[in-house]
Amino acid sequence: MASYQTDKLPQPAADLGGLVTLTHVIYALHAFAVVTGVVGSATIIGSFVASLPSILAVFLNYLKRSAVRGTWLESHFRWQIRTFWFALLWIVVAVWLVLTVIGLPFALALVAGAGLWVVYRVVRGWANLLDRSMMPMPQD
Repeated sequence: MASYQTDKLPQPAADLGGLVTLTHVIYALHAFAVVTGVVGSATIIGSFVASLPSILAVFLNYLKRSAVRGTWLESHFRWQIRTFWFALLWIVVAVWLVLTVIGLPFALALVAGAGLWVVYRVVRGWANLLDRSMMPMPQD
C-alpha cells in the first residue's frame, strides 16, 4: 500500500520567487472555470476542461513544472494536472455512456459527481496552498 506525504514545508515564499503566486493564479484560473460552469449554460466539469482559463492553467503547469520540482509546490502542480486530466477522462466516459441509451442516467450522474469532485479538488488544493501545505503525493 502506498504511503502519502502531507507534511508542511516551511519554505519562505521568497525562496520560490513568484512560483507561489503563479500557483495561486493557476488555482484562480481553475476556480474561474468552475464558476463559469455553475453560472453559465455549461456543466462544471465541461467548463473546467473545455474553457480557456483551465487550458491556460494546465499549460502553465506544464511550462513551469521543472521550476517547482523538488519543492512543496510540486505536489500542487501534480494535483492540478491530475485534476484536469481525470476530469477529461470522466467526460470521455460520460460521452461514451450517452452513446448507449441505457447509460444516459449513469452519464448524467457521472457528470454531476465529477463536477463536485472538481470543485472539491480546486477548493482543497487552494486551501492547502494558502496554508503552505503539500498535497498528498505517493512516496516512491
